[in-house]
Amino acid sequence: MNNHRYTLEPYTGMNTRYRCPDCQQRDKTFSLYIDTETGEHIHPSVGRCNRESKCSYHCTPKQYFQDNNISFDTTQPKAYKPRPIAPPKAVSFIPVEVFRASLKGHEANHFVKFLVTLFGVEVASETVSRYFIATSKHWDGATVFWQIDTQGKVRTGKIMLYSPATGKRVKNLELPVYWVHKAIKQPEFELRQCLFGEHLLINKTKPCAVFESEKTAVIASVYLPQFICLAVGSLTNLNAEKCSILKGRNVTLFPDLSKPKIAGKPTAFEIWSSKAKELSHLANFTVSDLLERKATEAEREQGFDLADYLIQFDYKAFALPEPEATEPPPAVQPLVEVKPLSKLNSLNTIKKEQPQNWSDDVAELENYFAGITLPTQPINLTAWEKIENVPLFIESHFATVKANNGNRTFLPYLNRLQELKQILTTNLN
Repeated sequence: MNNHRYTLEPYTGMNTRYRCPDCQQRDKTFSLYIDTETGEHIHPSVGRCNRESKCSYHCTPKQYFQDNNISFDTTQPKAYKPRPIAPPKAVSFIPVEVFRASLKGHEANHFVKFLVTLFGVEVASETVSRYFIATSKHWDGATVFWQIDTQGKVRTGKIMLYSPATGKRVKNLELPVYWVHKAIKQPEFELRQCLFGEHLLINKTKPCAVFESEKTAVIASVYLPQFICLAVGSLTNLNAEKCSILKGRNVTLFPDLSKPKIAGKPTAFEIWSSKAKELSHLANFTVSDLLERKATEAEREQGFDLADYLIQFDYKAFALPEPEATEPPPAVQPLVEVKPLSKLNSLNTIKKEQPQNWSDDVAELENYFAGITLPTQPINLTAWEKIENVPLFIESHFATVKANNGNRTFLPYLNRLQELKQILTTNLN
């Protein structure tokens, strides 16, 4: 039973969280005080910001009443009368044509250029394909990190700009982060975010690694292939709503380094350690203290994340041993001979090659897949690579191939479609 006349509004969804009047965080991180006798808010400024490590704003009802010469009534209410809660609106999704249109222009994408420099063309292409990393015209060279749920529906896309040389985010912009659902100006858009990389959770066998930023999750996925690498988007976005999809899984949290500006405030590691306990009913959470143990004071000041350490090493040293195949993989003749690309470290090298036209091959593949019943169960593309969702795999690969027809950077997409056709033909016979 609540014994206080004024209390913070109970959480019943994001419609009960607001923008902080002090730090103006775009995410809803502000809890308002209510009068429990009426269920009404006291004032838009009377509340507490939940960004404990970055904002200390907290205006209590007593403070507000005193500052405004208002009589402060602390009598116990007869009964709590909550505000009527409107039924939740249906979740909105990004139109599929918007999603498909973004899967091109990777040669101008600054983040993709950095990935190619880091891993070479083939590994970078596979990583771009796995996470559906896209390109936006909002800024020249900007990247879109799509949030795709386990049903294959696109919740929204986060637009950011990176340096192609360092992979660091460009922050000296009016709005360093922008959103696709705002850019397309879709009316009455009801946003409900999901984890970045959530579509990969159709794989039920791997443990999960959760990071703050999308960039870190993408890079870490190459170095740590034993994990499904996911991102929540920020320190404060680790919550029950996003993590409900992780129910029953083994999850390792990798918070960034942080040094609170205010003495006594918790670090990112301490905040996520507390969250891990709070969310322990959902999954088996472990919080990595690797960075806490290894970081220098300078690295802590700069807010290093795991990717800042990983990129100092050759990713090949982290590769898992290939499992022994129970039977030899099917012999697949590639449509176009693929020359070794491991030594290429820039997209400029590829652009010098004479482009080819894949239209006839794409049409042949489309006719083939349209004429058969696609499997609903996962299938092995190779002895060590499994396709969990065949229709989604085919759709995304066709979209990428068509958008980049003749660009050898994206030849692996066409090769994988051809390999899938060969496997399905063999199985049908």
